[in-house]
Amino acid sequence: MPESTDHGRIPTPAELFDYSGRSVLVTGGSRGIGRNMALGFAVAGAQVVVSSRKADACMAVVREIEAAGGIGWAIPADAAIPKQLDQLVEEAWQRCGRIDVLVNNAGVGLGAPMEQTDLGLWEKIVNVNLRGPWYLAAKLAPKMRDAGGGAIINVISVGGLRPGPGVGIYCAAKAGLNALTQSMAVEWAPWKVRVNALAPGPYDTDMLRKAEQAMPGFMELSARSTAMQRVAVGSEIIGTALFLGSDAAAGYTTGSVVVSDGGFMAQAPGG
Repeated sequence: MPESTDHGRIPTPAELFDYSGRSVLVTGGSRGIGRNMALGFAVAGAQVVVSSRKADACMAVVREIEAAGGIGWAIPADAAIPKQLDQLVEEAWQRCGRIDVLVNNAGVGLGAPMEQTDLGLWEKIVNVNLRGPWYLAAKLAPKMRDAGGGAIINVISVGGLRPGPGVGIYCAAKAGLNALTQSMAVEWAPWKVRVNALAPGPYDTDMLRKAEQAMPGFMELSARSTAMQRVAVGSEIIGTALFLGSDAAAGYTTGSVVVSDGGFMAQAPGG
Protein backbone atom coordinates (compact mmCIF):
# COMPACT_ATOMS: atom_id res chain seq x y z
CA MET A 1 0.00 0.00 0.00
CA PRO A 2 1.50 3.37 -0.97
CA GLU A 3 2.19 5.87 1.77
CA SER A 4 -0.51 8.48 2.13
CA THR A 5 0.54 11.99 1.23
CA ASP A 6 -2.59 13.57 2.70
CA HIS A 7 -1.46 14.45 6.19
CA GLY A 8 -4.20 17.02 6.75
CA ARG A 9 -4.11 20.04 9.02
CA ILE A 10 -2.23 19.64 12.28
CA PRO A 11 -4.72 20.05 15.16
CA THR A 12 -3.90 22.35 18.02
CA PRO A 13 -3.40 20.92 21.51
CA ALA A 14 -6.71 22.47 22.55
CA GLU A 15 -8.52 20.78 19.66
CA LEU A 16 -7.06 17.38 20.57
CA PHE A 17 -8.81 17.46 23.93
CA ASP A 18 -11.92 19.51 23.12
CA TYR A 19 -15.05 17.61 24.12
CA SER A 20 -17.53 20.36 23.26
CA GLY A 21 -20.77 18.84 22.01
CA ARG A 22 -19.82 15.34 23.15
CA SER A 23 -21.44 13.15 25.80
CA VAL A 24 -19.59 10.87 28.24
CA LEU A 25 -20.93 8.18 30.60
CA VAL A 26 -18.74 7.33 33.59
CA THR A 27 -19.69 4.40 35.82
CA GLY A 28 -18.33 4.41 39.33
CA GLY A 29 -18.24 8.15 38.75
CA SER A 30 -19.14 9.32 42.25
CA ARG A 31 -15.76 8.88 43.90
CA GLY A 32 -12.07 8.10 43.37
CA ILE A 33 -10.64 8.18 39.87
CA GLY A 34 -14.17 7.92 38.46
CA ARG A 35 -15.10 11.26 39.99
CA ASN A 36 -11.88 12.81 38.69
CA MET A 37 -12.51 11.51 35.18
CA ALA A 38 -16.09 12.77 35.23
CA LEU A 39 -14.94 16.24 36.28
CA GLY A 40 -12.11 16.18 33.74
CA PHE A 41 -14.40 15.37 30.83
CA ALA A 42 -16.83 18.07 31.97
CA VAL A 43 -14.12 20.73 32.18
CA ALA A 44 -13.05 19.70 28.66
CA GLY A 45 -16.56 20.56 27.44
CA ALA A 46 -18.52 17.30 27.53
CA GLN A 47 -21.88 16.74 29.16
CA VAL A 48 -21.29 13.92 31.60
CA VAL A 49 -23.54 11.20 32.95
CA VAL A 50 -22.36 10.23 36.43
CA SER A 51 -23.44 6.77 37.50
CA SER A 52 -22.90 4.72 40.64
CA ARG A 53 -25.11 2.82 43.09
CA LYS A 54 -26.07 5.82 45.24
CA ALA A 55 -28.13 8.65 43.77
CA ASP A 56 -27.01 11.25 46.32
CA ALA A 57 -23.35 10.52 45.62
CA CYS A 58 -23.94 10.93 41.88
CA MET A 59 -25.73 14.24 42.48
CA ALA A 60 -22.84 15.53 44.58
CA VAL A 61 -20.51 15.14 41.59
CA VAL A 62 -23.07 16.66 39.23
CA ARG A 63 -23.20 19.71 41.49
CA GLU A 64 -19.41 19.96 41.24
CA ILE A 65 -19.68 19.77 37.45
CA GLU A 66 -22.34 22.48 37.39
CA ALA A 67 -20.31 24.68 39.73
CA ALA A 68 -17.47 24.46 37.20
CA GLY A 69 -19.83 25.60 34.42
CA GLY A 70 -20.49 22.16 32.93
CA ILE A 71 -23.52 19.95 32.30
CA GLY A 72 -24.00 16.76 34.27
CA TRP A 73 -26.64 14.10 34.81
CA ALA A 74 -26.97 11.78 37.78
CA ILE A 75 -28.28 8.33 36.85
CA PRO A 76 -27.75 5.73 39.59
CA ALA A 77 -27.25 2.09 38.61
CA ASP A 78 -25.69 -0.99 40.11
CA ALA A 79 -23.15 -2.52 37.70
CA ALA A 80 -24.04 -5.98 39.03
CA ILE A 81 -27.72 -5.71 38.02
CA PRO A 82 -28.33 -5.96 34.24
CA LYS A 83 -31.84 -4.51 34.42
CA GLN A 84 -30.45 -1.33 36.01
CA LEU A 85 -27.78 -1.13 33.29
CA ASP A 86 -30.53 -1.38 30.64
CA GLN A 87 -32.27 1.56 32.28
CA LEU A 88 -28.98 3.46 32.49
CA VAL A 89 -28.38 3.07 28.74
CA GLU A 90 -31.86 4.21 27.79
CA GLU A 91 -32.00 7.17 30.19
CA ALA A 92 -28.48 8.36 29.38
CA TRP A 93 -29.19 8.21 25.65
CA GLN A 94 -32.49 9.99 26.08
CA ARG A 95 -31.04 12.81 28.15
CA CYS A 96 -27.88 13.36 26.08
CA GLY A 97 -29.10 12.42 22.61
CA ARG A 98 -26.13 10.06 22.26
CA ILE A 99 -23.15 8.72 24.20
CA ASP A 100 -19.77 9.29 22.54
CA VAL A 101 -17.57 7.84 25.29
CA LEU A 102 -18.26 5.12 27.83
CA VAL A 103 -15.89 4.80 30.78
CA ASN A 104 -16.42 1.40 32.42
CA ASN A 105 -14.92 2.30 35.79
CA ALA A 106 -17.31 0.78 38.36
CA GLY A 107 -15.59 -1.89 40.40
CA VAL A 108 -15.24 -3.49 43.80
CA GLY A 109 -11.85 -4.28 45.32
CA LEU A 110 -12.91 -6.87 47.86
CA GLY A 111 -10.47 -9.70 48.28
CA ALA A 112 -9.50 -12.68 50.37
CA PRO A 113 -7.04 -15.55 50.15
CA MET A 114 -8.13 -18.18 47.66
CA GLU A 115 -9.16 -20.75 50.25
CA GLN A 116 -11.26 -18.15 52.09
CA THR A 117 -13.15 -16.93 49.01
CA ASP A 118 -16.71 -18.22 48.98
CA LEU A 119 -19.09 -18.26 46.04
CA GLY A 120 -20.91 -15.15 47.22
CA LEU A 121 -17.73 -13.07 47.22
CA TRP A 122 -16.67 -14.57 43.89
CA GLU A 123 -19.98 -13.62 42.28
CA LYS A 124 -19.94 -10.09 43.67
CA ILE A 125 -16.42 -9.40 42.39
CA VAL A 126 -16.95 -10.99 38.97
CA ASN A 127 -20.42 -9.52 38.41
CA VAL A 128 -19.29 -5.95 39.08
CA ASN A 129 -15.79 -6.01 37.59
CA LEU A 130 -16.33 -8.26 34.57
CA ARG A 131 -19.94 -9.02 33.72
CA GLY A 132 -21.16 -5.44 34.28
CA PRO A 133 -18.62 -3.75 31.97
CA TRP A 134 -19.22 -6.37 29.26
CA TYR A 135 -22.99 -6.00 29.50
CA LEU A 136 -22.97 -2.21 29.42
CA ALA A 137 -20.49 -2.01 26.52
CA ALA A 138 -22.43 -4.61 24.54
CA LYS A 139 -25.63 -2.59 24.99
CA LEU A 140 -24.06 0.74 24.05
CA ALA A 141 -21.79 -0.28 21.17
CA PRO A 142 -24.59 -0.90 18.63
CA LYS A 143 -26.15 2.44 19.52
CA MET A 144 -22.75 4.11 19.07
CA ARG A 145 -22.45 2.38 15.69
CA ASP A 146 -25.81 3.73 14.57
CA ALA A 147 -24.78 7.23 15.69
CA GLY A 148 -21.49 7.13 13.76
CA GLY A 149 -19.07 5.63 16.28
CA GLY A 150 -17.65 6.15 19.73
CA ALA A 151 -15.02 5.15 22.26
CA ILE A 152 -15.06 2.76 25.21
CA ILE A 153 -12.53 2.84 28.04
CA ASN A 154 -12.44 -0.25 30.25
CA VAL A 155 -10.65 0.43 33.55
CA ILE A 156 -8.82 -2.80 34.35
CA SER A 157 -6.27 -1.85 37.05
CA VAL A 158 -2.63 -2.85 37.00
CA GLY A 159 -3.79 -5.89 38.97
CA GLY A 160 -5.23 -7.24 35.74
CA LEU A 161 -1.72 -7.33 34.33
CA ARG A 162 0.33 -8.21 37.41
CA PRO A 163 -1.86 -10.10 39.92
CA GLY A 164 -0.99 -10.11 43.60
CA PRO A 165 -1.82 -12.20 46.67
CA GLY A 166 -5.06 -11.70 48.55
CA VAL A 167 -6.86 -10.12 45.58
CA GLY A 168 -6.67 -13.00 43.14
CA ILE A 169 -10.34 -13.02 42.13
CA TYR A 170 -10.34 -9.24 41.65
CA CYS A 171 -7.21 -9.49 39.49
CA ALA A 172 -8.70 -12.39 37.52
CA ALA A 173 -11.84 -10.35 36.78
CA LYS A 174 -9.74 -7.39 35.65
CA ALA A 175 -7.58 -9.67 33.48
CA GLY A 176 -10.80 -11.00 31.98
CA LEU A 177 -11.93 -7.45 31.22
CA ASN A 178 -8.60 -6.86 29.49
CA ALA A 179 -9.25 -9.93 27.31
CA LEU A 180 -12.76 -8.68 26.52
CA THR A 181 -11.28 -5.31 25.57
CA GLN A 182 -9.14 -6.93 22.88
CA SER A 183 -12.12 -8.85 21.46
CA MET A 184 -14.40 -5.81 21.58
CA ALA A 185 -11.80 -3.72 19.75
CA VAL A 186 -11.59 -6.21 16.87
CA GLU A 187 -15.32 -6.90 16.65
CA TRP A 188 -16.39 -3.27 16.80
CA ALA A 189 -13.67 -1.60 14.74
CA PRO A 190 -15.88 -1.81 11.61
CA TRP A 191 -18.48 0.12 13.59
CA LYS A 192 -15.97 2.95 14.27
CA VAL A 193 -16.13 2.10 17.97
CA ARG A 194 -12.67 2.16 19.57
CA VAL A 195 -12.12 0.10 22.73
CA ASN A 196 -9.09 0.43 25.00
CA ALA A 197 -8.11 -0.57 28.51
CA LEU A 198 -6.79 1.80 31.17
CA ALA A 199 -4.70 0.21 33.92
CA PRO A 200 -4.17 2.50 36.93
CA GLY A 201 -1.70 1.61 39.64
CA PRO A 202 -1.93 2.86 43.24
CA TYR A 203 -4.04 6.02 43.38
CA ASP A 204 -5.11 7.84 46.54
CA THR A 205 -8.73 6.68 46.52
CA ASP A 206 -11.31 5.47 49.03
CA MET A 207 -10.46 1.91 48.02
CA LEU A 208 -6.79 2.38 48.83
CA ARG A 209 -7.57 4.14 52.10
CA LYS A 210 -9.87 1.29 53.15
CA ALA A 211 -6.99 -1.09 52.47
CA GLU A 212 -4.80 1.12 54.64
CA GLN A 213 -7.31 0.91 57.50
CA ALA A 214 -7.42 -2.87 57.22
CA MET A 215 -3.66 -3.21 56.80
CA PRO A 216 -1.77 -0.23 58.30
CA GLY A 217 1.23 0.65 56.16
CA PHE A 218 -0.43 -0.51 52.93
CA MET A 219 -0.24 2.95 51.28
CA GLU A 220 3.44 3.29 52.11
CA LEU A 221 4.07 -0.19 50.75
CA SER A 222 2.17 0.71 47.59
CA ALA A 223 4.25 3.85 47.14
CA ARG A 224 7.51 1.97 47.66
CA SER A 225 6.39 -0.60 45.08
CA THR A 226 6.55 2.00 42.30
CA ALA A 227 9.54 3.39 40.46
CA MET A 228 8.29 6.90 41.25
CA GLN A 229 8.07 6.03 44.95
CA ARG A 230 4.65 7.59 45.49
CA VAL A 231 0.92 7.07 45.27
CA ALA A 232 -0.81 9.10 42.54
CA VAL A 233 -3.41 11.79 43.25
CA GLY A 234 -6.76 11.26 41.55
CA SER A 235 -6.46 14.13 39.06
CA GLU A 236 -3.44 12.49 37.44
CA ILE A 237 -5.76 10.06 35.64
CA ILE A 238 -7.60 12.80 33.76
CA GLY A 239 -5.17 13.41 30.91
CA THR A 240 -4.93 9.70 30.13
CA ALA A 241 -8.71 9.33 30.02
CA LEU A 242 -9.10 12.41 27.82
CA PHE A 243 -6.51 10.98 25.42
CA LEU A 244 -8.23 7.60 25.10
CA GLY A 245 -11.66 9.13 24.57
CA SER A 246 -10.53 11.68 21.99
CA ASP A 247 -10.89 10.76 18.32
CA ALA A 248 -8.53 13.60 17.46
CA ALA A 249 -5.81 12.44 19.85
CA ALA A 250 -6.34 8.66 19.80
CA GLY A 251 -8.33 8.04 16.62
CA TYR A 252 -5.92 5.25 15.54
CA THR A 253 -5.69 3.65 18.98
CA THR A 254 -7.81 0.61 19.74
CA GLY A 255 -7.24 -2.70 21.51
CA SER A 256 -4.48 -1.11 23.56
CA VAL A 257 -3.69 -1.06 27.27
CA VAL A 258 -2.51 2.27 28.65
CA VAL A 259 -0.79 1.83 32.00
CA SER A 260 -0.71 4.66 34.55
CA ASP A 261 1.02 3.09 37.54
CA GLY A 262 4.16 5.05 38.34
CA GLY A 263 6.28 2.06 37.34
CA PHE A 264 4.54 -0.37 39.70
CA MET A 265 6.75 -3.24 40.89
CA ALA A 266 9.77 -1.59 39.24
CA GLN A 267 11.55 0.16 42.09
CA ALA A 268 13.67 3.21 41.51
CA PRO A 269 17.43 2.95 42.18
CA GLY A 270 17.92 3.05 45.91
CA GLY A 271 14.17 2.58 46.49
